[in-house]
Amino acid sequence: MVRDEAADPDRVVELLWRRRGAGAEPRTGLSLDRIVRAAVELADAEGLAGLSMRKVADRLGFTTMSLYRHVPGRDQLVDLMSDAVMGEPAEDGRPGEGGWRERLEACARRSWELRRRHPWLAEVRGSRHVPGPNGVAHYERMLGALDGTGLAPAEVVAVVGLVSRFVDAEASLLVEAAETERSSGVSEAEWWGARGTLFDRLGDYPTITRLWEAGAYDRPVDPFGFGLARLLDGVELLIQQRYETRDEIAGCPECGAPVERPASGRPRAYCSAACRQRAYRRRRSSPE
Repeated sequence: MVRDEAADPDRVVELLWRRRGAGAEPRTGLSLDRIVRAAVELADAEGLAGLSMRKVADRLGFTTMSLYRHVPGRDQLVDLMSDAVMGEPAEDGRPGEGGWRERLEACARRSWELRRRHPWLAEVRGSRHVPGPNGVAHYERMLGALDGTGLAPAEVVAVVGLVSRFVDAEASLLVEAAETERSSGVSEAEWWGARGTLFDRLGDYPTITRLWEAGAYDRPVDPFGFGLARLLDGVELLIQQRYETRDEIAGCPECGAPVERPASGRPRAYCSAACRQRAYRRRRSSPE
C-alpha cells in the first residue's frame, strides 16, 4: 500500500496542502510536521545524499515504519521539506517594494537566501516535483512582479523560469563546494592555496597575469549579485522594446492578445472590456 501511495502524485498534493498541525498520533506525538522538521535538519547537515527515511526515524526515536504511516516515501518527504522551508520568514522580514525590477530582484534574493540556508534545495531537480502552498505563493509573487510590464503572458512565465534557473545554477555551486569540503575535510581556500605548482606555470599567460597583478582575483565581484543584475538588465531591455513598439504591435497586458490600434483617438490598452475589468479587480484586491 505504501508503494502505491508513493507512486500517486495526488497523495503528495493532499499532504502538501493539508492543514498544518493535523495528523499527530496522540499516544506517541509523532506527526508529519515533526518528521519534516527532522528531515530538514538532517539534510542541512548532510545534504540530500545523507537523507533517508531510516535516518529521520532514528533522529526522532521511532521506527522507519512509523514514518510511513505519515508520508509514503523519501521523494514525497523531499517535496514536503522544500515547501516547509519556502515558508520561512525572509531575513529582512519585508516583501519587495517598488517597480517590477525591485520586486523581482527581491524574490530572487529571497530564493538565494533560502538556498544558502538550506543548500540541499538546489539538489531538488526535475520537472515533476509537486509544489505546495508556500512554493506556489513564491511563484505567484514572481509572476506578479512582471504584471503590467507589457510582456506577453508566455514571456512573463519564461522570465520567471529564467531567473529561477539562474538562482538554482548559482546555488548548485554552493552544494558542490559543501559536498567536496565534507568528503575531503579541506576547504576551498585551503585547497587552492596549496596549488603553488600550478600558479608557477601561469606566468606565460599575459592576460591572466595582468588581471592577477591588477588584483582581479583578490577582490572578486559577488557572482550572484553580478549575474542577477545582468540578467535583469536583459529583461529590462526586453520590456523597453515592448514599450517602444506597443503602438505598432501592442499586446494586451492581461492576456497577451493583439490590441488593434485605432485610426484616431487614445490607444487602447486592453483587447476587451473583460480584460480591462479583470486587471482593475486584481489591482483593487492586491494587498497594499
